[in-house]
Amino acid sequence: MYLVYVDESGDTGVTNSPTRYFILSALIIHENNWNRFIDDLVDFRRNLRDRYKFKMREEIHAAEFFQSSKKYDHIDKHIKLQICKKTLDFQKSLDYIQVMFIVIDKATFTGDVFETAWKYLIQRIHNTLDNNNFRVINNSSKDENNDNFILIPDKTDDKKLTQLVRKLRRYNPIPSRFGNGYLNLPLTLIVEDPYTKDSMNSYIHQLVDVNAYFMKQSLDPTAYMKRKKAHNFIKRLENIRCTHISKEKNGILMVK
Repeated sequence: MYLVYVDESGDTGVTNSPTRYFILSALIIHENNWNRFIDDLVDFRRNLRDRYKFKMREEIHAAEFFQSSKKYDHIDKHIKLQICKKTLDFQKSLDYIQVMFIVIDKATFTGDVFETAWKYLIQRIHNTLDNNNFRVINNSSKDENNDNFILIPDKTDDKKLTQLVRKLRRYNPIPSRFGNGYLNLPLTLIVEDPYTKDSMNSYIHQLVDVNAYFMKQSLDPTAYMKRKKAHNFIKRLENIRCTHISKEKNGILMVK
């Protein structure tokens, strides 16, 4: 079983929206490596505590780190940036996880932003698994084709996402490669409804939050991020990106 942790960046509005991009950031891990991941993650948080006095119970929330939130006023801005950098480097050091990104450019996109982004993510996860392309992060000896996956998103539009997942299990029309028309290829490898969690209570979702934030900064950086060259931080994850989801082989599916 593959566990797919997901976080969103930006909003889904297309009219008078403050954000140009809607981003889904996903982290994928196999159940066989989950306990190891948690042990490594707890050790990482202890290192943050010891080095930066960032408490174990505090949430790493990148957007709030760099906005006018008083929640993190006790932490210097450059320390918050270092915490995010270390968070990316921690993930980079792990050979048993992969990440991917779905990016909707709302400047040119006119469809349903939420449904399109989530549909593409679910399809890419399903196809990657169906083609045995997650095998590099699965230390099991069994055939990967026997595996399934479950979505574990941060809080979102739970009802709409659940409806989409249930629909794709039954109806997933794909343009035919052999002419006009569509083929119905139901997504049979996703199990259960999405299991949403609050990132406040999930160290893993806090990693995915940082990834989503710095993907956004790579596309539309703030003046501070550009000055600190932090708009390039997302490149630190290049070695763990799932390169099978787009023709560009960069772990990013850009939808315009």
